[in-house]
Amino acid sequence: MSLNFPLLLVIAVAVCGLLALFDLVVLAPKRKAAIANYEGSVSNPEMAVVEQLNKEPMLVEYGKSFFPVLFIVLVLRSFLVEPFQIPSGSMIPTLEVGDFILVNKFSYGIRLPVIDKKVIPVGDPQRGDVMVFRYPSDPSVNYIKRVIGLPGDKISYTQDKQLYVNGQLVSKQLVGTENGSLGTAELYKEKLGDVEHLIRQQMGRYNMPPDNEWTVPADHYFMMGDNRDNSNDSRYWDDPKIPKELLGMVPDHNIVGKAFAVWMSWPEPKIGHFPNFSRVGLIK
Repeated sequence: MSLNFPLLLVIAVAVCGLLALFDLVVLAPKRKAAIANYEGSVSNPEMAVVEQLNKEPMLVEYGKSFFPVLFIVLVLRSFLVEPFQIPSGSMIPTLEVGDFILVNKFSYGIRLPVIDKKVIPVGDPQRGDVMVFRYPSDPSVNYIKRVIGLPGDKISYTQDKQLYVNGQLVSKQLVGTENGSLGTAELYKEKLGDVEHLIRQQMGRYNMPPDNEWTVPADHYFMMGDNRDNSNDSRYWDDPKIPKELLGMVPDHNIVGKAFAVWMSWPEPKIGHFPNFSRVGLIK
């Protein structure tokens, strides 16, 4: 069973907040009354006794100490920026395994934590955005891909690796080749709307899904990895629990946010392997 960190964080904030409130409303007045009673009963009150009477219970003390920190973390993580680490190579060359990225949580609307309900519309995903979302077949798992299709779009991907959006060929220009674990790969500069970015295609290797045409339903998005021949994305998803017309689509309520920057890279977090900052920068 995966750890639901947002839920645990909300519970922790609630518990610490209730402890602080209980102390403010119930315990603090009792301590104040006890101190006043003691000071009125002796001519020369001892400071040690006053401090002892004013001492907060340990649980309350910890709750009050942690509450502001946890509350700030909750606000930042839920509504502003959330960090993620890239676990796979599906977004190479844009993102490498081990990259630590920052995700803008309000670009696509303010959402309540845990239930992820959008309460304040701010904007919508745009074609070419790099987006983090919850995998439709297992919402406990976060995926990161590039937005290819918007609601209403018709997407096709041909056997010769050409991408079409609404019947228009998405332009790409060969910029070089590189060696990989599966052989030589070609790097292309692709343009989706106003966004130019690099994609990677494996020479002599291709696993084409049986259905290569899709229509994006309302409130859904079609996603692809930049590492086009090594990405588990909208082209390949299959789940008998999901209606056929929604297969491969990411519903709006699964959106986490827009990835906008790499702030550190640490492919092998172990002794002798240190983080580096050579890849720090905005995500295109």
